[in-house]
Amino acid sequence: MVSDWILLFKMMKNKILNTIGMAAMVLVFLTGCKKLDLIPEDQFTDENYWTSEGKARSVLNTAYSQMANSATFFYNEALSDNAVVGRGDAEGVASISRGTFDPSLVRFKEEWNESYAGIKTTNIFLENVDRVPNMNEDSKSRMKAEARFIRALKHFQLMTWFGDIPLVSQDLTLEEARTISRTPRAEVLSFILSELDAAAADLPANTELSANERGMLTKGAALALKARVLLYEGEWQQVVEVCEMLMNGSNGSYALFPSYADLFHPDNQYSPEDILSLQYVPELRTWGEFFDFAPISVGSRLNAMAPTQELIDSYLMTNGRTIEDEGSGYNEDNPYVNRDPRLTATVVYHLYQWDADGGTPRTIYTRPGTAPDDTGKLDEYSPGSSASPTGYYWRKYYDPEHSSNMASGLNLMLIRYADILLMYAEAKNELGQLDESVWNQTIRPLRERAGFTDAGALTFPSAGQSALREIVRNERRVELALEGLRIFDIRRWRIADEALNGWVHGARFGSPSDDGGYIRVVQRSFDESKHYLWPVPRDERNINKNLSQNPGWN
Repeated sequence: MVSDWILLFKMMKNKILNTIGMAAMVLVFLTGCKKLDLIPEDQFTDENYWTSEGKARSVLNTAYSQMANSATFFYNEALSDNAVVGRGDAEGVASISRGTFDPSLVRFKEEWNESYAGIKTTNIFLENVDRVPNMNEDSKSRMKAEARFIRALKHFQLMTWFGDIPLVSQDLTLEEARTISRTPRAEVLSFILSELDAAAADLPANTELSANERGMLTKGAALALKARVLLYEGEWQQVVEVCEMLMNGSNGSYALFPSYADLFHPDNQYSPEDILSLQYVPELRTWGEFFDFAPISVGSRLNAMAPTQELIDSYLMTNGRTIEDEGSGYNEDNPYVNRDPRLTATVVYHLYQWDADGGTPRTIYTRPGTAPDDTGKLDEYSPGSSASPTGYYWRKYYDPEHSSNMASGLNLMLIRYADILLMYAEAKNELGQLDESVWNQTIRPLRERAGFTDAGALTFPSAGQSALREIVRNERRVELALEGLRIFDIRRWRIADEALNGWVHGARFGSPSDDGGYIRVVQRSFDESKHYLWPVPRDERNINKNLSQNPGWN
């Protein structure tokens, strides 16, 4: 797959751009690859483009690039209680989390447009690939399956945010795009699941990929996405069945990577834990969000998003107890000692030992007035400064091999095997079947991999279904922290009224008279009567009068 991405980003000068909306119906096939294209690029038309498998692959590569993007991957975390944007409104997350938005918010329009752009790319591919002469049938079937997977993914993303959406299973004319109506959510869901089944049937297992195909879609990816779709629907028995298809090794080979911290290091990309990743190529296709997440003293320019105290508090003690439990050993004055090792692999806190290159670690000072020099003071909490508004910074996904401005070619995992285990454990519990055997297949290996050794953390707890539900949900939170998934869990569990209302807190660097000294960062607001669905973008409804609106919006 790396070679395909290099071809795409070296040789393609433009990509297929489209959406349902104002800029919707423009198709641009412009490539500058002399190896693949036999006529000048300004002479390509719909009639003469589909002449080789290479050109078809270029269109499919465009669809790959439209699956997701690094900005929403990261900033979606600040839509949840795990992180907060302290300045600006990147990806609209500050407006959304504070409840100060309406259907004109740019994020909604971008989410809508970019998703339908990806859908249009896949539809164009599927409707034209049969025109390629002398194309290998196995290759064609596999490429069609890839396109159908991406089309399903884009519909799933849209449905998750907006509910009812236009189901677009064929390329639309401009007039059709301007008059199409929203399809009932149940019909969209059925389409997504059927597309994933069809894709899984024709995609190879990860064990069948050659070295230069790493990162391409697989049967396992289709099944994993299907499990996630079913999880969001609460179809517990089906979640169990699909997860077992991945856990039993019959549809590929997947396993937990031995080290949680090292899983996110560039040396360990394409590990057995990686089921589906957003692909990047150093120097050619990179992401740079960490330039605004890392401690300033190690080379970032400022802090644009920071972990919250609420996230920190969710990490267990090494004995398996929560910080509120009697006998946990938690010390509020020394709060990062004897905690779940995943905390240190994910979040930077006061006196953190930042080891970027295996050399002498740098101590990070976030408590005001503690740094011994001017460089160290850059990270100290100070209201209104460029430093973190919570007193915490990010560590997970830091790329020690980054180029200037922390630009990284590190792949971003959209689905990993740990999530399969967590989905399985959750579904089993909701069915009343989470017993010691299931625990030892799921939560225990996750904690062992994290570094827990105390029996209190590893042994199946004697608890009822409700208590186990909270244990599994919290395990999901800390295992997947800062990977952009928490907001979707909050929404499907219907706990947003609790998790997304009130003050967001930072470290205990604030006034002792306010919330025990924990920094009050910003107040959030979530209206459960309407915020569980995003409004259909206003610009889209201005163009297309047949698009209805979600409840509570106009």
